Amino acid sequence: MRNLEGKHVAITASRKTDEMQTLLHKQGATSDVRPMQGTVNQEKEKEKVIQAIEKAAPKRVDWFIFTTGIGVATLMEGADEAGVTNEFLTKIKSARVAARGYKTVAALKKMDVDVDIRSDDGTTAGLMEQLKEVNFSGKHVIVQQYGLPSPVLDHFLEKQGATVTTWLPYIHEAPEHEAVDHFIRELVSENKYDAVCFTTGLQVKSLFHRAKDNGDHEQLLDLLENKTIATAVGKVTAEALVEEGVNRVVTPSMERMGAMVVELSRYVNEGEGRA
Repeated sequence: MRNLEGKHVAITASRKTDEMQTLLHKQGATSDVRPMQGTVNQEKEKEKVIQAIEKAAPKRVDWFIFTTGIGVATLMEGADEAGVTNEFLTKIKSARVAARGYKTVAALKKMDVDVDIRSDDGTTAGLMEQLKEVNFSGKHVIVQQYGLPSPVLDHFLEKQGATVTTWLPYIHEAPEHEAVDHFIRELVSENKYDAVCFTTGLQVKSLFHRAKDNGDHEQLLDLLENKTIATAVGKVTAEALVEEGVNRVVTPSMERMGAMVVELSRYVNEGEGRA
């Protein structure tokens, strides 16, 4: 069955877009690629990373919380450039360690770092659930953020009595404003899309941050609540949408592009698509 016949779908990814379009077209949909991923810039923060590592060296650190594999790798590169790799690893291993997602855990295991608490579903909410029973009162916690400042975890830890130091080893540079503005116009003014397929949380943040800057945030939320279907490839991307206020998110149980398209097709077939 071609349940997406007559539906027009936007893809916000930058990679594997041909593959995604083929999957959508097999279901009868038409599609446009509107990349919202932007780029990751490690060089821009390199000096700050080195300074942060050196500053932490003499201080007591009770917990390290790592949130991405690329963040772990970037921090280790910074330690290497500063000539303090062994000291930095010793610092991490002398503290307790929490990690968000399997890629982060894998990056830490490569360095023989034991992970005390992990969020296997890769979400910040899942990690906070695992950390709820920990006594953070009076503890110094270093949190590795990812791409953009994300205060949810920081606030959670501070409420538990922790002193939080945030490290942002790389930054996410949003796509060109003109491209994002064009996509927002297509969404809220032209009502062009029946669904939008998101494959990373950064794509969500790029779109919503720009919509807030332009005063289009409420219109965008209303659109995704009542008309255009927000579709996420997995739990982490879905979490980013929920954090922005989107309540209706279609997500497959298996984090695969094909599964996302099948789940969207099923959702539309059950009559939950755009009226």
